[in-house]
Amino acid sequence: MAKAAKPTAKRMLANESYNFLRTYINTPSPTGFESGGQKVWMNYLKPYVDEMMTDPYGTAVGIINPNEKFKVVIEAHADEISWFVNYISENGLIYLKRNGGVDHQIAPGKRVFIHGKKGQVKAVFGWPAIHTRIAGGERKDPQPAVDNLFLDCGAKNRKQVELLGIHIGAVATYEEGYDELAYDYLIGRAFDNRIGGFMIAEVARLLKANKKKLPYGLYVVNAVQEEIGLRGAEMIARRIKPDIAIITDVTHDTTTPMVNKIIEGDIACGKGPSLAFGPAVHNKLLSVVENVAEKKKIPVQMRTVSRSTGTDTDSFAYANDGCPSVLISIPLKYMHTTVEMLHKDDVENTIKLMYETLLSITPKTNLSYF
Repeated sequence: MAKAAKPTAKRMLANESYNFLRTYINTPSPTGFESGGQKVWMNYLKPYVDEMMTDPYGTAVGIINPNEKFKVVIEAHADEISWFVNYISENGLIYLKRNGGVDHQIAPGKRVFIHGKKGQVKAVFGWPAIHTRIAGGERKDPQPAVDNLFLDCGAKNRKQVELLGIHIGAVATYEEGYDELAYDYLIGRAFDNRIGGFMIAEVARLLKANKKKLPYGLYVVNAVQEEIGLRGAEMIARRIKPDIAIITDVTHDTTTPMVNKIIEGDIACGKGPSLAFGPAVHNKLLSVVENVAEKKKIPVQMRTVSRSTGTDTDSFAYANDGCPSVLISIPLKYMHTTVEMLHKDDVENTIKLMYETLLSITPKTNLSYF
């Protein structure tokens, strides 16, 4: 038997932390139905904060120093892309609508869980066999599209489907979960952005473990409904009214084939978290983070965004009277697939950068442009 590849670096996080990540990734948390994943996250975070709160749509928040007037947010989003059951045919096939930016091209042949009224039901994305797509030497290769994809749960007719508890509006999530590859790579569905929820929880754990006292209130926010328009962040930003927001999400590793660096920039897994320049990113707060990275010798990669970041940064930056916000992203391969891939070095360096940034901030940190 071949020997497993050795880790490339000494790890900051213990196995218990990665065991939590495994459980968290493997718990479905589709957009609009995030409560399962949120309960796992809240149970893990609770010992490290002073208070917990939730809002009407399921955003979860852990609070340290809740009585302080000055408020700092560290934030990720909790939801994952999925499918809605939209139509059940007479012969028991299940047709779908997107719930978030799910990629129809990867669907054929995938296994899913349909979350119905009687619990999870296993099903598959059926697809015509290659033999049937070649007739008389002529190829007929239909391309996957939302209107020709269907789920097969083994039912012979609509009544059998409904007897399983499957209904219009039920959601389906892919079966694939957390796993580890060689050279400290992790794979799984929903690292976008369950990895962010993991990292902000680890920041809170480290603050507690190291007995750090912050001169402000820290709000550890796991927001819902990012994948359909940053809606959870929009709601919770109005509720908390933070003075500073540090957002973490994923960004594209651009070293893989078919990704254009001229458009997407030059970002690679294993080379550190990515910081972004863009209108929603507060330049002085970004400088604070850059200075922390330089001082603590944390590698970072720079990129630019255009009109918006496409992340919850936009909701926090423009909420209320304006909130200085910064985006710290972790490089990710194969976004919105079931094999999203990232590197442990980036996970731990992103946690370290957020942690050290929080220790460098005070209510007197000058973020005025004038």
